[in-house]
Amino acid sequence: MMIKSKFNIVLYEPEIPQNTGNIARLCACTGARLFLVGKLGFALSDKYLKRAGLDYWNDVEIIKIDSLDDLINNYKNARFFYLTTKSKNVYTKYEFKNDDFFVFGPETRGIPESILNKNKDTSITIPMQDGQRSLNLSNSVAIVLYEAIRQNG
Repeated sequence: MMIKSKFNIVLYEPEIPQNTGNIARLCACTGARLFLVGKLGFALSDKYLKRAGLDYWNDVEIIKIDSLDDLINNYKNARFFYLTTKSKNVYTKYEFKNDDFFVFGPETRGIPESILNKNKDTSITIPMQDGQRSLNLSNSVAIVLYEAIRQNG
């Protein structure tokens, strides 16, 4: 089955190369673009990053951008959704459209509160059991990305 929808995955200051590699592979398989924003917690030549992405690296469009502000300024007409455990807005309540951006924060800190506070209406969450801290980053990306794809045929 061919996926026709096009979405954008944004990893803001990712820290764990294996997660980024898994997400790169997911982007290759879904046609999503991958934006790596800000300071990375690893080198792009990291062996764990390369291993997690296997032989999919040539099939994913990866764009490195210095800051989230630069990204937003480059795509002024785009919609940005910010994934966080600090929101009550469940991701399934939204209608996603082609070219939407899904922003995920660093694994240990999440998206900074200052960014979330400026984007309350588009800060969204994946429901979890009470008392649990968070899902794995690559799992979270897959959940939201495939919901967006499902909605757009």
